[in-house]
Amino acid sequence: MLLSLVVHTYSLRYWFPATIMLGTAPAYLLSWGTWRLLSTVLPARVYHKLDDQLYCIYQSMVLFFFENYTGVEIIIYGDIPKKKENVIYLSNHQCTADWIIADMLAIRQNALGHVRYVLKDGLKWLPLYGWYFSQHGGIYVKRSTKFNEKAMKKKLLRQTESGAPMYLVVFPEGTRYNPELKNVIADSQAFAAKEGLAVLRHTLTPRMKASHIAIETMRGHLDAVYDITVAYEGTLNTNTHRKPAPSMPEFLCKECPRVHIHFERVDIKEIPPEPLFFRRWLHERFEIKDRLLTDFYESQDADKICKFPGEGRHSPLNFSKTFPSVMILGGLTLPLLLTESGRKLYVRTWVYGTLLGWLWVNVFP
Repeated sequence: MLLSLVVHTYSLRYWFPATIMLGTAPAYLLSWGTWRLLSTVLPARVYHKLDDQLYCIYQSMVLFFFENYTGVEIIIYGDIPKKKENVIYLSNHQCTADWIIADMLAIRQNALGHVRYVLKDGLKWLPLYGWYFSQHGGIYVKRSTKFNEKAMKKKLLRQTESGAPMYLVVFPEGTRYNPELKNVIADSQAFAAKEGLAVLRHTLTPRMKASHIAIETMRGHLDAVYDITVAYEGTLNTNTHRKPAPSMPEFLCKECPRVHIHFERVDIKEIPPEPLFFRRWLHERFEIKDRLLTDFYESQDADKICKFPGEGRHSPLNFSKTFPSVMILGGLTLPLLLTESGRKLYVRTWVYGTLLGWLWVNVFP
């Protein structure tokens, strides 16, 4: 009985926030859809401005749960610019919580609404959100020979020509680094050795295509690349072996006490445009990440292990930045659930919105 209560209490830690984050989706999509229809006669720049504001409201609610609710400590190494910039965000990739880290940095620059993602193609099947992320500027890509370079360029050009602010998140490794997946790591290291590149131990070998296309397509629109290295505290066991990073449910269950984020800004003018030189530049950036993560996991100095080199700054997120969004989305959702007609609209939005969204993202990639 006691064990059952403990398990039930533990599961509530993530079911409660997950229910709210997913449960408010129909109200959010209906609000966005109303604006999308009204804005059809307005300039694209006007549409993007309010779309970014709406997106900021939803993602602020998400951050309420991932930061304020969990109580996780965010420690930042490096100086984040205070002003908003048009940037490509390049990061190592370890778990499903990584996309939340981009939001954590963006909200500290008041640029949360500008965040857009390069996503693996399978995520377009997410109910409601698979379609909406595409509408907000997200780009779904397939790996290897199925990569649609033309579609990616077309979508990026359409957004930059309309003046949409850009905070484009790219994970160049293409898949998550999991220390337990030895075959994936071995294949990645073998590929690097074959190509004459430095073999990396704490990241996978980065693939250049999506990053290079994004930077070269938007070069005139971009200010910088944000080179981000993330480490989750609690991923080092007693044998000093690296453990998998927390999944989103584990993160919400407060199993990650601290997130360490190393930030470096690279001016867009410093990035070589030629594919051969860009590939070398990108790999060198990941060599730096590998050294940072090696220090984090393998330092022989007890005062330096589980830290990045340099001074880390605690960066708490003010409650007032996130909780109002919870109230706004809750206020939009409750009226739908309290009336019979509202509940019908709520269910139909889930069902028909999902089906129409799947059709849309497959017809208009």
